[in-house]
Amino acid sequence: MTADSRAILSVAGSDPSGGAGIQADLKTFASLGVYGGAAISCLTVQNSLGIYRIQPVAPELVKEQINQVLADLPVSHIKTGMLGTPEVAEAVGECLAGFDGTVICDPVLKASDGHDLLTPAGLFVLADRIIANAAALTPNFQEFQALTGLDSRNDEDITAACAGIFSRYPRLEAIIVKGGHRREELPIVTDLLFLRDGRKVRAVKAERKRVETVNSHGTGCTFASALAAYHLKTGDWQQAFQLAGDYVGKLLRLSAARRMGHGTGPLWHHLIK
Repeated sequence: MTADSRAILSVAGSDPSGGAGIQADLKTFASLGVYGGAAISCLTVQNSLGIYRIQPVAPELVKEQINQVLADLPVSHIKTGMLGTPEVAEAVGECLAGFDGTVICDPVLKASDGHDLLTPAGLFVLADRIIANAAALTPNFQEFQALTGLDSRNDEDITAACAGIFSRYPRLEAIIVKGGHRREELPIVTDLLFLRDGRKVRAVKAERKRVETVNSHGTGCTFASALAAYHLKTGDWQQAFQLAGDYVGKLLRLSAARRMGHGTGPLWHHLIK
């Protein structure tokens, strides 16, 4: 089956302003030439200024959305984003347990405005039901700290923490620790990819010049979706990691001079050629 005949399903929250969540995921898939489906986990009231309300979708309805798409479309990859509650995470986990494709987990725990997007109880379900069924995990540094309890920014300590994650989750193949928030004072952003290498962990770095911009809303969603799309096309995590980072970097540069909304603006996916 060729890349053109496969699909990615995103399971995430809906952002009515179009900057993040399901909307950013579908824009990313479309701009990269991959067919995308969407199962909505939560409705939100938000815009570029922040999140004002979250309404989780009934868990059974989330589950039905996923199952009906999987029953009909040739889905090879599922990307999970904001899940909102333990009950929704549990429902999604039940669907993933029987899925024989590739799962990319973007552990969305907190919005850029500080709004909690998953309860503490949900974090345990996320680990047991979502990460346990995932092939790739894409936390930012704060999310990585929440998942591991790590209180260090040192590369060696991060590598050791990833080794611990790999030991707990045998299905996991790749962990990407996004670097945008790790050392915000530096002009260079360093993303880290960790891969299993026998009983060891192999680390790969990607360094890019930091783009000064107010248009960064949905960057994490976009990166995880681009990773899923490029992995669908290449079947290789290292290639997908590099290409997804290049894609987001290009979007940040293209979007920097634009303005949409009065707060943290979105990426302009349609500018990608």
